[in-house]
Amino acid sequence: MITRRGFLKGSGLALFGVGLMGGIPGFLAEAAARDKRLMLYKGKRVLVCIFQRGAMDGLMAVTPFSDTWLQAARPGLSLPAVAGGRGSSLIDLDGRWGLHPGLKAFEPLFREGRLGIVHGIGSPNNTRSHFDAQDYMESGTPFNKGTASGWLNRAVGLLGHDTLTPFTAVSLTPALPRSFYGEHPTVAISNLQDFAIQLKGNPAGANVAAKSFEELYDQTSPGLLHNAGKESFEAMKLLQQADLRNYVPANGAVYPNSPLGNSLRQIAQLIKMDVGLEVAFTESNGWDTHFNQGTDNGIFARNVADLSNSIAAFWRDLDANQDYVTVMTMTEFGRTVHQNGTGGTDHGRGSCNFILGNNVAGGKVYGNVPELAMENLEDGRDLPVTTDFRSVFSAVADAHLRISDDKVLFPDWVGSKAGVMKVG
Repeated sequence: MITRRGFLKGSGLALFGVGLMGGIPGFLAEAAARDKRLMLYKGKRVLVCIFQRGAMDGLMAVTPFSDTWLQAARPGLSLPAVAGGRGSSLIDLDGRWGLHPGLKAFEPLFREGRLGIVHGIGSPNNTRSHFDAQDYMESGTPFNKGTASGWLNRAVGLLGHDTLTPFTAVSLTPALPRSFYGEHPTVAISNLQDFAIQLKGNPAGANVAAKSFEELYDQTSPGLLHNAGKESFEAMKLLQQADLRNYVPANGAVYPNSPLGNSLRQIAQLIKMDVGLEVAFTESNGWDTHFNQGTDNGIFARNVADLSNSIAAFWRDLDANQDYVTVMTMTEFGRTVHQNGTGGTDHGRGSCNFILGNNVAGGKVYGNVPELAMENLEDGRDLPVTTDFRSVFSAVADAHLRISDDKVLFPDWVGSKAGVMKVG
């Protein structure tokens, strides 16, 4: 059974099967109508996290193209590098690193100093299980399988607010991701137009079914709703008034018609509506490239093109909101240095991630990636993990969301923050 306090603390307001186009329940709309529009949330800083599920091949996304050992290990997967990146060539970033041609939408952001790349990033836990590695990364505790909360849920708890709207932390996914598990208010929304929100503020309430929002509302007392109600009603009112179906992205931004493109488009809408969004999450699937990985064409090329085009469209669409937003990607691990016998790569260790924002110290590839000779590889096969993912995640959370309590955010970690963000 879900408790009244557990409902409010764990999930704020949660709607089940309420069609947005059909309107919000009458009692809720009436309550919202009595409130004056609040602008308490305008200009909130927003962290957008994108999980690339399946383990992205960081060595193909951002290639140390002058490394002859890598060329020998991947005779069927190597691309040449050319300044400016023409056709099927890597885009030469700095004389050592080449961006996959499918990521060409990232080049201007990198040149402008807004996009930073961290290479050799990963988990200190050497599991090659997708499920376990994703779980460890999302919980933020790589050696503790029993952690109940996710690191982004803990981040919500460290934001320092007395009250939160239902949209403080939103995942544009069909189900709540592991990153959002915990006692603080988070919701998963598969589609803003359908407004189907899954209640899972904490694991204990995961399987609670409610016939209607009124049923849940009736279980609470006016006293418990006194602090949260006004902000919640106002956020609902803003969402109800928005013409989501006819939304036109700013600056001619064109999103790919893909799950990731559609999710980022909706995150942009939430940001512009000022409903209190501060932590957003979505995902990109299909990165498990065991066979027929391809080079400038194929599954990998399609995935990176969708990733970069979706993020670039999102950034363009944000317009004046860019100063308040940072985007960060993550993936559970990388791929083997050597290609396999089916034209693909197997589960590896280190990969890379992308961080985009005006307060990112961009235009640089960070990390310590050694020459990929056999003796430098982890277990004789993998790019070693030289940057703990927590050093990057904590640096971004600190600089962008002003969260500095690493003992709560990453309780088992004692490292230092990566220097990927601007100081001050």
